[in-house]
Amino acid sequence: MAIGRPTQSSSQAPDTGAARRPSRARGIPEATVARLPLYLRALTALSERSVPTVSSEELAAAAGVNSAKLRKDFSYLGSYGTRGVGYDVEYLVYQISRELGLTQDWPVVIVGIGNLGHALANYGGFASRGFRVAALLDADPGVVGSTAAGLPVRHMDELESIVASQQVSIGVITTPPGAAQQVCDRLVEAGVTSILNFAPTVLTVPDGVDVRKVDLSIELQILAFHEQRKAGEEPDSTDSSVLDRAPGPVRAAAAKLRRAAGGTAKAEPAKGTAAKTTASDRPTAGGEGDLSAVMPA
Repeated sequence: MAIGRPTQSSSQAPDTGAARRPSRARGIPEATVARLPLYLRALTALSERSVPTVSSEELAAAAGVNSAKLRKDFSYLGSYGTRGVGYDVEYLVYQISRELGLTQDWPVVIVGIGNLGHALANYGGFASRGFRVAALLDADPGVVGSTAAGLPVRHMDELESIVASQQVSIGVITTPPGAAQQVCDRLVEAGVTSILNFAPTVLTVPDGVDVRKVDLSIELQILAFHEQRKAGEEPDSTDSSVLDRAPGPVRAAAAKLRRAAGGTAKAEPAKGTAAKTTASDRPTAGGEGDLSAVMPA
């Protein structure tokens, strides 16, 4: 019997391969999306070594996750591997690259060409991962006209025309925090719908615009927490030698807390005796535990 193109009625029959294909309607969880670049990096390294297949355990170890989570993540892609063989490395590289949208060229604009902007412009990993730096932009007349990574630094006044002509949908902000929101607004108004923010501030964007924040100081603070715990140290607010080495805002906060604690510990005045209150003893408007005046947001 000849087998031809399925008719409308026959296409309603159960599709045994449907469970193995990714469900676009169901979507992929954000946590899984965040891990896909980790898998891709590990797989790319295997591909460069001409490794044909890899087990879930080996790939999970290379990506820094557990194998059960990896298998669950890959199930959203419709990839289940072969028992006793593992996953085809080249196919997974293509599959994850396609899912992440890396099989096409993504033009990117970088706004703010200081030290960090220069470093990003010179980063060689963009091109190999599907990204192309379309333009470098700055508002400083002393920077405009210079070059970085062989590209001229153009004035912010050209932003809208560059986004339109180059069909840019991704913008990178490396400006000082005070200028970041204004730059973000201009990028969005120009048609940019995804922003990578290196400025140490929170950006407000409308619905439909995605923002990823990279804050190196936060990551360092988290590492400092773990270093303190590994050393077996506990925070000690009474250790003046530690506080003397702390940043200015931390020293100010500790001094404020000591003043507040000292005020509550004083003995009550005898009856009939007026209590004298100095400026340092008075509670602040925010209350005894309010550190907003001395701690950065």
